[in-house]
Amino acid sequence: QAKQYVLLRDRPVIAHALAAFLGEPRIAGIQLVLPGEDIATGAWRELLGPVPAPLLPPVVGGGLRADSVRHGLEALLRQGAVPSDWVLVHDAARPCLRREDLLRLLESLANAPQGALLAVPVADTLKRGEDGCSSGTVDREGLWRALTPQAFPLGALLVALEAARAEHRQITDEASAMEAQGWRPRLIPGHGDNIKVTLSDDLMLAAAILAARGEEG
Repeated sequence: QAKQYVLLRDRPVIAHALAAFLGEPRIAGIQLVLPGEDIATGAWRELLGPVPAPLLPPVVGGGLRADSVRHGLEALLRQGAVPSDWVLVHDAARPCLRREDLLRLLESLANAPQGALLAVPVADTLKRGEDGCSSGTVDREGLWRALTPQAFPLGALLVALEAARAEHRQITDEASAMEAQGWRPRLIPGHGDNIKVTLSDDLMLAAAILAARGEEG
């Protein structure tokens, strides 16, 4: 089963990922980008469960993250969005986004014409590995760990992703695509518990984080 549908405190991971956005009046619509098979069979609706508006009809993702984001942006344009609209890109496998972090990101956009992203300063000592051994220590001064959501004007982000595809550049997050276009997105301090679920241990940690906050399952 895909990680976004794995149950976390009796709800799929993706349902938790959506929770912070629901009921926020500045969020005009939520565009899911899902595997084609899930959409064709309707399995996503059963797995996700009931989600109130503003959920838009899902679209099929691509082979790479950048392709999936591009498909989502194109779908928004077809549904009436305009290039100047702000879009927030969030990982379906990040179920612990704090509402306060989302609000801080949204409020930053008035003073962030080149976009913004949630991030956390790197606190650990970083090592450079070589043949399984530590070969040096990396200066962590000024280093941040990128999180999501990441917010950019829709049209500019689409252009940046298309440019990266044309140049065969690997894009690991939206900010990297924008940086390649000369943009300097604003770093908005978030919380380190906005983790991405990739392993079973992450699922247990996410459950503990949500339980500590007293959030319902």
